[in-house]
Amino acid sequence: MSAGALDLARALIRCPSVTPADEGALAVLEAALEPLGFACERMKFSTAGTPDVDNLYARRGSEGPLFCFAGHTDVVPVGDPADWSVPPFSATVAGGRLTGRGAADMKGAIAAFVTAVERVGPVPGSIALIITGDEEGPAVNGTRRMLERLAARGERLDACVVGEPTNPLRFGETIKIGRRGSLNARLVVEGVQGHAAYPDLADNPVHPLLEMAHGLASTALDGGTEHFPPSSLQVTSVDVGNPTTNLIPARAEARFNIRFNDLHTGAGLEERLRRALDGQGHGYR
Repeated sequence: MSAGALDLARALIRCPSVTPADEGALAVLEAALEPLGFACERMKFSTAGTPDVDNLYARRGSEGPLFCFAGHTDVVPVGDPADWSVPPFSATVAGGRLTGRGAADMKGAIAAFVTAVERVGPVPGSIALIITGDEEGPAVNGTRRMLERLAARGERLDACVVGEPTNPLRFGETIKIGRRGSLNARLVVEGVQGHAAYPDLADNPVHPLLEMAHGLASTALDGGTEHFPPSSLQVTSVDVGNPTTNLIPARAEARFNIRFNDLHTGAGLEERLRRALDGQGHGYR
């Protein structure tokens, strides 16, 4: 990574933009793009039941063809900072490595693209960046809404590069023309709260929830395809909102994510999950 790209990547990483918060990341990017001749436009979207999200559309040129780089400045939570070798937003450089939340996914790629545009200089047609703050979250108020707005005013992308970290071992190893789908789901089981000493007076929702979650996670969705690995269901959290050990909770909730290949659609998987849960004989929503 060149000095210019490294400096920009570090500036972006220092913004603790845990989804959907921006924390100044888009402003850092605007400050880098505007001197290169890009017209920067913030696109903020709201949808009931989801966080408001600020996004950035930057374009240089008005003629076609329109070549676009797509990416995101939001990052996943850091977990326990004590588990990190360095503070997660310090953008530490040591031993030839840049460490920080978002270095790979995907502030480093954004910095590399901006630096590449700076080096290449003017090109025929136009160059644009679509940068969302809603890739790691619900993904409702980000790229899709931006593309809809661009289409409504007659802007169409002729080609697009997505800078996600898709290389298994080293940079440049793989260029991919397709990605797996992603389905997020929440499973809730209601019970009756009570003291753990008197389980006969309560109805523990945790036990059926764990049974249902195990049934889903232990059932293979498929064996993979020519271009994609097997689809995967991963339980990512189990929560009861109960900080004590002697209280049977009134409700238990599990969240999970499915990364699916081209054998499935989101709607088809949702129907399949409901059939599987209905067959286990427990109430849920």
